[in-house]
Amino acid sequence: NLKDSKMHTPNQRTHLAKEIEKIAKDIIIIKVAACKIDTYRKEGVNMNKLEAMKFADILNYLNPTMSYIDCPDTVPKRLEDYLKKMVDNGTSFCVEHKADENYPIVSAASIIAKVTRDEEVEKLKKEHKLSTFGDIGSGYPSDPLTVQWMKSWIEKNKEFPDCVRKSWITTELMVAEKEQSKLSTWFGKLRK
Repeated sequence: NLKDSKMHTPNQRTHLAKEIEKIAKDIIIIKVAACKIDTYRKEGVNMNKLEAMKFADILNYLNPTMSYIDCPDTVPKRLEDYLKKMVDNGTSFCVEHKADENYPIVSAASIIAKVTRDEEVEKLKKEHKLSTFGDIGSGYPSDPLTVQWMKSWIEKNKEFPDCVRKSWITTELMVAEKEQSKLSTWFGKLRK
């Protein structure tokens, strides 16, 4: 009963992940910290390229004969061409946008990735005492709970913790707004 990981509840995903782990030959998870993603972004590496780089790392390590890949790009040929250059072990590729809808093996990988991400968010909440500033939500910048949490955090702190991507436009706008507010306050004091 595998399908897109977003179609399952968190409990269903956790249960499915345990079942997948029982039967999978290999599971490799590469975690990239927010601060590392920010560094890549400063170097001009977008998320699609970063994901492609990590796909290549895994494929070179595992050396499979066939690889099914859910392409984050709407033009799968770009990713396939990149992987053909970076993966040097004769692997054949099936690269599709939304491949998790067509291939159970891709759905399984998506479920493992989502469960791992959810676990990491929970760890970060505890390590950084993030819930002190309200419900962090899913940790995605499109989540209203996450955005509200970010606003609460930045109102009371000079900067975001390392676990928040500084390269998100949401983060950049909030930091700029805080700086603008400081300037307005400073100029207001000068006028008095």
